[in-house]
Amino acid sequence: MSSTMTAAAPIVYPDSDGMPMADNTQQFRAIVTIQGNLEALFRDRADVFVAGDLLWYPVEGRPDIRRAPDAMVVFGRPKGDRGSYRQWEEEGIAPQVVFEVLSPGNTLTEMAAKFEFYDRYGVEEYYLYDPASGDLSGWRREGGRLRVIEEIDGWVSPRLGVRFRREGGEVRMYLPDGRPFLSFVEVQEQLDRERQRAERLAARLRALGIDPDADTL
Repeated sequence: MSSTMTAAAPIVYPDSDGMPMADNTQQFRAIVTIQGNLEALFRDRADVFVAGDLLWYPVEGRPDIRRAPDAMVVFGRPKGDRGSYRQWEEEGIAPQVVFEVLSPGNTLTEMAAKFEFYDRYGVEEYYLYDPASGDLSGWRREGGRLRVIEEIDGWVSPRLGVRFRREGGEVRMYLPDGRPFLSFVEVQEQLDRERQRAERLAARLRALGIDPDADTL
């Protein structure tokens, strides 16, 4: 008598949920700006992983339990490319900080489900930004659950060191050194202004007979 054994099919954890990263240009710009500034902030920290629109699977064997935060920061994990963030392969470390950026297509039910997910699976700080109004809300884990940050104006993220300020009816984010979060275009404009200033200074020095490229003591 012979018997056959059927091998269990491997569990697949897709790298994409088939959903677009953003519903419009305003939401996309906000996501890229937040993720880019956070990545730049921790560029010298080998133990901080920053990602945007990356699927996070917190439970092994349950590919149906997943979310793709618009931006997330994980302390204690190395940098590097990933198709998804499988928590059991990351020493069990959950993303500590998560950002979501609202779009007109988001429903209250969808946002409530996201909050429940982040609350259940250990996020320490959760920030929800509305690019249409410029408003931002935040929650911080206290007593085992996410609790609302009552006053976001002047709030400093315990994990990130990022400061939030309410200015002219909207909330802006500032790096620990006081510089504001800037979009790629704003960064490029800033670099162009600095280059133009340097060129004007060099021209004035040459007019005075000074070589701006000469080494000086």
